[in-house]
Amino acid sequence: MPNLNKVGTALSGGPGENSAVPSLLRLRVILTVFFALDGFVFAGWVVRIPAIKQQTGASASALGLALLGVSAGGVITMMLTGRLCRRFGNHPVTVVSAALLSLSIALPPQTHSALALGLVLLLFGAAYGGLNVAMNSAAVDLVAALRRPVMSSFHAAFSLGGMVGAGVGGLVAGRLSPASHLLGLTVVGLLVTCAAGPGLLRHPVPETARTAVRDAVPRRLTSHTGRLVLVFGTIALCTSYGEGAMADWSALHLKQDLHAHPGVAAAAYSFFALAMTVGRLSGTALLERLGLTRALVGGATVAAAGLLLGALAPTVWLALAGFALAGLGLANSFPVAVARAGALAGPGGVATASTLGYGGMLIGPPVIGFVADWLSLPIALTTVALLAAVAALIGYATRNASAPEAV
Repeated sequence: MPNLNKVGTALSGGPGENSAVPSLLRLRVILTVFFALDGFVFAGWVVRIPAIKQQTGASASALGLALLGVSAGGVITMMLTGRLCRRFGNHPVTVVSAALLSLSIALPPQTHSALALGLVLLLFGAAYGGLNVAMNSAAVDLVAALRRPVMSSFHAAFSLGGMVGAGVGGLVAGRLSPASHLLGLTVVGLLVTCAAGPGLLRHPVPETARTAVRDAVPRRLTSHTGRLVLVFGTIALCTSYGEGAMADWSALHLKQDLHAHPGVAAAAYSFFALAMTVGRLSGTALLERLGLTRALVGGATVAAAGLLLGALAPTVWLALAGFALAGLGLANSFPVAVARAGALAGPGGVATASTLGYGGMLIGPPVIGFVADWLSLPIALTTVALLAAVAALIGYATRNASAPEAV
């Protein structure tokens, strides 16, 4: 187990601590902007999937294969971004990835086949994966330097950005073509990156905090600890599978199966993202009150019920209520799973659980596409509820695992 007292001592204030606090707070604001931008741009793509599906003439399975481009690009980049961050630094990789993400979002509307869509989504996924790894790595360093559990606030900013992006997409869905809308997101993304990027590039990385945590946490894992880390990584995968599915398929489900207006269909992800934002903003207080295990099991159970309602509800508004419940339930499941893995094995545990978790977010959409073609989209979406229930069961089964009940 990590020696938390040692970590705390290593991170305790030194002679320059008071002068460093404003600088760290500025860094927190800048990183929050990049998290929000990531969610905003990604949601803009999400709400345009139905229109781009129609434009390319792709079937559900063909669309699922095209969406696999996001998965493949993201996974490959996530495997490489750690090395890039070590060589060039978290901050430069964050800025470059944000610029690439902003540029690549304009490409999907220019395609007219599932194959071409998959190829441009490979680039989009690479930029998305690189940005997520780089900015989360930068946030981890900042959390250690601040000595406050503020990581959930960054993920809340991502969710808030997603909610705003989905809301804007819904408002312009009947007025602007996908090409005009997503080109507008390119302009917004590049402007935000140009505004926030220089500050991030100039800001020094809090090396002292990173070195203290690295030295205080043992690197070698026992086989038992390694298995537990994989278990918590599996929980992260099960819950993030649902987030990826809601992003790529919720709007299409409302439009195709419940015949909702395009603007109302776009609200599906907006409801989900808003509920997740609320859940993450209140996450620290909830975890302190309930403890990690009860919060994890309860949240996954609520998510399973909400996802089942969203998939099988006969009306649009019941489906939207289900998606909102799912957002509340899933809000803190991923952070809790990663926190427990980190408590067991330090940074190595966090890395393993995070990789599995993001993998779940990326593989969910294409899997649902295949199941939708074989059966139907509502039945395919019930697999999301099933995996959330599995996460709840695993969380309950590992309630006595040797990880401290703290965030």
